[in-house]
Amino acid sequence: MIPEFLAPFAEQLQQYALQSIKIKATPRGEDGPASATSKFRGLPFLPLSVVYPCDEQGVPLLLLAQINLAELPATDWLPAAGLLQFYVPTDLGYESADVVLFLTPEQLTQPCQQDFSFLPADHYDNSPIYCEHSLQFELTTEYGGLEDSRFTVDFNGRNARAYQKKLPMEQKREFGKLFNSEGHKLGGYAMFTQGDPRDYSPATAADVQLLQIDIDEQIMFGDSGVAHFFIAPLALQNREFDKAYFYWDCC
Repeated sequence: MIPEFLAPFAEQLQQYALQSIKIKATPRGEDGPASATSKFRGLPFLPLSVVYPCDEQGVPLLLLAQINLAELPATDWLPAAGLLQFYVPTDLGYESADVVLFLTPEQLTQPCQQDFSFLPADHYDNSPIYCEHSLQFELTTEYGGLEDSRFTVDFNGRNARAYQKKLPMEQKREFGKLFNSEGHKLGGYAMFTQGDPRDYSPATAADVQLLQIDIDEQIMFGDSGVAHFFIAPLALQNREFDKAYFYWDCC
């Protein structure tokens, strides 16, 4: 809800409104068996016909997240069913290969792989997600993000940061809360610790956030970092999730 003191900008802010799906991640005591449920980390649901994703050297990638789309609130920008799986190298670097798999509802009816003995003993040693998490979802609306390059509302000739500095303390807190992009989520505005990389690349300037994984007690990317998967709007519309790409930064 837009606070009353921002009523003069309400029409602009409505134009910037984006759906996002907040993710509540709850650590589990231990990693469970392969399943089709939504999770951070853990073993993926993979039909026997689908090869486990590996890097160019043949090293198995690390499952960061698996999203069962049937568990999500309905939106017009994600399929109603199927699985999205997000993989990254176990040695997480800034320039790293990643894989996003989309498994169709039909594939979820196929027998799945249960033998993961091929995963190295140190597979999870450098994982930024320290244990498997179960996930719950809530649909919400965001009106902007202070670090997101797409948020360019004109606040009486000032950008969001400059306008916030001029506000009384209570309004400053409300402003920061409204445009705070932190947390685990699908879609919405992105939060960064080092700035939005889309600012520096015209080819990706219009790309949208598919998934954001923030820090919590059992998740840490570098030094208090945040991880994202971005995708071009047309690729998202065409369900070409393999064209999504990974980015993370930290303090």
